[in-house]
Formats: sequence, C-alpha cells, structure tokens
Amino acid sequence: MKKNLTKSGLLLAVVALSLTVVSCKREGCTDAMATNYDAKAKKDNNTCEYNLNTNGDQQVEVTGNITSDTKWTANNIYVLNGKVVVTNGATLTIEAGTIVKGKEGVGTNASALIIARGAKINAIGTKDSPVIFTSILDNIKIGEKTGSNMDETASGKWGGLIVLGNAPISASNGDVVSQIEGIPASETYGAFGGNNAADNSGVLSFISLRHSGALIGAGNEINGLTLGGVGSGTTVNNVEIFGSLDDGIEFFGGTVNVTNIVVSYVGDDGIDIDQNYAGTVNNYIVVQNQNSDKALEVDGPENTTYNTGKFTLMNGTVYSKDGASRSGDFKDKAQGTVDNLKINGFTNGNIKVRASYQNDCNDVKTDACSNLIMASNAKLVFANSEIPGVEVYTTSVNSSTAACPVKSNDQSSAASKVVSATATGASQTVFNWTYTALKNKF
Repeated sequence: MKKNLTKSGLLLAVVALSLTVVSCKREGCTDAMATNYDAKAKKDNNTCEYNLNTNGDQQVEVTGNITSDTKWTANNIYVLNGKVVVTNGATLTIEAGTIVKGKEGVGTNASALIIARGAKINAIGTKDSPVIFTSILDNIKIGEKTGSNMDETASGKWGGLIVLGNAPISASNGDVVSQIEGIPASETYGAFGGNNAADNSGVLSFISLRHSGALIGAGNEINGLTLGGVGSGTTVNNVEIFGSLDDGIEFFGGTVNVTNIVVSYVGDDGIDIDQNYAGTVNNYIVVQNQNSDKALEVDGPENTTYNTGKFTLMNGTVYSKDGASRSGDFKDKAQGTVDNLKINGFTNGNIKVRASYQNDCNDVKTDACSNLIMASNAKLVFANSEIPGVEVYTTSVNSSTAACPVKSNDQSSAASKVVSATATGASQTVFNWTYTALKNKF
C-alpha cells in the first residue's frame, strides 16, 4: 500500500531530521596540542593523545608561527622545533612552572623562541615554580627545578630567547629599524627598533634560560636572552642565564629596565650592551670561568640617531671562579653610569676603556675614554665601585697602519676618574631560586 505524505507531514519529517543532525555533534579530540587533534570535532570525547618524552611527561612539539593568543601550561613540556615566532598582535602566555625545551640544531635549523615586534610574551614564574627554558637533552621532569645530566659545560645545545620591540636604537647606518643578528634580512620577524620608548613586549619574571647559544653561522651564536629595541613598558625581573655558548644577555638599544639578573658560565660576555641601550640594570651578578670572555662589554651609540640615551648598571658583582677572563670592556663611545660594582676573583680585574685617535695618531676621537675624562659633565661615570684599576687601550692606527700608542695623559686621566671605593655589590640572596644557587655554582 502506497503512503502519501501531506505537506504538513513532510515538514515535520524535515524538522525531526534537522534536530537529529544538530543533536549528533561530531565528537573527537578538541585539544590542538594533541597528536590526534580533530579540527572538526565539536565535543571532546577524551581520546586525545600526546607525544611522551623518555621521562613519561606529556610533551608538545611547537613549530612555525604563533599567530593568535596562546597559553602554555605547566602540565606539558613544550619542545621548540626550529625557530618559533610569536607574530605581531599575538601574546604567548607561559604558566609558572612550565618547562620549554629546544631541539638541537645549528644554522637555519637552530631552535629558538622569537617574540617579534608588536607581539608579547608573558612568562611569569615564581621562586618556587620558575619558567625554565632548556635543552631537549636535559632530563629535567615536570615539577622539577633541575635535571641531573647536564652542567655548565653543556652549552650551545639550542638557540635562546629573542624579544624584539619598537623602542629607539642607534644603528650603524643611522636607521631607526634594524635586523637582529642571526636572522636573515629576508625574514621580517627579525626587525627591531622604532620610536616608542615605552613600548611593551610583555613580562619576563622568574625565568631560567639554560644551555643555549646554538651556532647559527660562522662565529655567530644566539645569546641566552636577546633584547632588541625593547621598551620600558616591558617588565623584566628575576632572570637567570646559565651555560650559554654566547653572551648571557645582550641589549641592542631599547629602554627596558631589568632587575635581579644572574649570568653564569657563559662562553662569551656576561652582559653585553650595544646600540646605545638606555635602560637600567639593577642588582646583577656575573660568574665567569676560563671559557668566558668579559663579564661586562659595553658599547655606545653607533650613529647620530638616538645617540643621547645613557645606560645605568647599578648594584652588581662580577667575579671569576678561576681568575680567568676579564671584568669589563667599555668601548665604541660607551656612555652611562656604573654604580656600586664589586669585582672579585680575577687575575686581572682592571676595567678596560678604549681610546681612539686620528690624523696620524695626533688627535683624539670620541670614544669611551674621551667620554670618561671629559673636564665636566662626563658621559661615562664609575661611582662607588670596587675596581682594581683601569687600562686604556686603542685599536687606532696611523696612515701607515702602525698602531697608535695610548697617550700618557689619557691613561693618567682615566685612572684619576676610576677611583676604587668600598662597594657592597649585588644582593645574592634574591637568586636562591636559580639553577646556579641550587647547584652551588656561585
């Protein structure tokens, strides 16, 4: 017998079918960090699967660009595979206690976390639960502060953390925007600098960066922490860099202020200042050994653009564990103030200050030494600091490329300006949370 549907009956059937389709939402794994993430799933069915590392901890691999607001949580270990870039307009939030590991690699394959201009990072740890950046080779587990298989000799195992902003810089070509070292000019995410001194790149607080400094080119490594054109709206405090193959922290211009920083056992300079950084570093410790270069390396403006700003280094202690390396080198028109610096443990703890000459060595050019010995309103000042002595040197040559001798009055004038005084240096107890303290490496 044939059934005939009335118009009203057909309508009811369509409505019933529609309700059935709506109520049967697709189920699957809705966690984008899972290996079996289903972008079409509307309801999670608890089937998410994750990569596990050798410790059994949940491991999430991160590659490429982060283009929207993202949060990393302490119940995962995040693994950087290559250069991970937080792009303009996006914010990466990293929860206290989170561990981030960088995969091994050199050159273009080096792993690094890069915060581009206009992006932000909010990595906010605590004394008890710092945010830890380390190598994939580190056997540290979720919930731990240290691993057991790596020490200060394990350097260059991954890249590092690079934060780029829109604050003023003094680049050699006079441009207000430059390209951070190690990133090809074709990659726009490597740009830094601008005219916003109050620029805000986020918050770095209670973070530890370990075993970084991967080689990205001939004689070119990524620093533990690179701050390029980072503005004063950014918060940076309680930061540790341990065992980097290159510099611990390097400032390329910018105005960001940094409080409580410890740099230990790096392969190059502890704190490196370039392109007329014009912020304040307050309460810092640099621990050097035979593999290190200088505890402090300070340059000034490279051109006439944004050349009036001055750095401040205050309340610092730099020392060598074995007498090796140098305490400080001030050159390239360095201008700023060093206040309450204590130097310990160096075989030669003298501060080096560069002088420059021209016209067959007869005339003085502007450099760190001339900034130091100015008759009034000196641009480079050492105050209340326990410094063994000062050595003036020069790299200038005459027309026949013979080295210019340092003028005797430059040496004597510099010595009269750098007078040793009793200094208290840094407060070390604020660094009790660090790897350096936990492993008794001070």
